[in-house]
Amino acid sequence: MREQNGFRSPPREGGAPPPGGAGTAPADSTAAGNDGPATAAGGDGLDAAEDWLLSVRAGEGDDDAFAVLVRRHTPALLALAIHLLGNLADAEDAVQDAFIRAWRRLPEFRGDAQFRTWMYRIVTNRCLNTLRRRTPTVSLENAPEPTTRDAHASPERAAETDAAAAALARALGTLPVDQRACWVLRELHGLHYEEIAQVMGTSEQSVRGRLFRARRSLTKEMTSWR
Repeated sequence: MREQNGFRSPPREGGAPPPGGAGTAPADSTAAGNDGPATAAGGDGLDAAEDWLLSVRAGEGDDDAFAVLVRRHTPALLALAIHLLGNLADAEDAVQDAFIRAWRRLPEFRGDAQFRTWMYRIVTNRCLNTLRRRTPTVSLENAPEPTTRDAHASPERAAETDAAAAALARALGTLPVDQRACWVLRELHGLHYEEIAQVMGTSEQSVRGRLFRARRSLTKEMTSWR
C-alpha cells in the first residue's frame, strides 16, 4: 500500500479513514527520541506533544495526532528497516506495514512501553519475518553506512570508508537474523538492553548472549579492517 508521495493512514475497522498522511523521511536520518520535536508543523500544538499523549489521541481517532507520530518516528524506523533488510524498497514496505498495523491496534495500546519501543518491535518483527522467508540470505551491500562520513575526508579515505561499510554489511548478512537485529538495535540505534528485550520479545540475558555472539562473529569477519 505504498503511496507515491507518502504514508496515508488506512481505515480502522468500523471507522472512517484519516484524510491525510505524513511524508517519507530520508533513510539516513538518525533515531528520534521519544519526546523529540516533529519535523513539520502541525495544528493545535501537536508537534510539541509527547508520544504518550499523541498515542492516546490517535487511539481515540485523531488522525492529526497519528500523522505527527508518523513524521516523528519514520526516519529512525526506515533506517532500522534498511539496516535489517538491505534495500530501500523492502524497508519502505516494512515501515508502511508497521504504521498500518499500529494505526489499527492503537485503541488497544496501553502505554506499557514507549511508543517508539512499540513501533521498533512492530518494524523489527516485520523485517525478521521477511528475512526468514528469504533463501538464501541476501547481501546487505545497499545498507546505509553506520557512521557519518567526514565531509573533509580525502577521496582515498572516503573510498576506504565505503569499502569498510560494504564489508560490514556483508558481515551482518552472515549473522542469524536474531543476532543481526540485536546488534543493529544496540550498535546502530543505541537502544538499551531492556528496550531491545522488549523489541525482541525476549529476556535481557538472551539479548546479551546474542550480542556477544554477533560481536564475536563480526570481529572475526572484519579482522582485515581493524
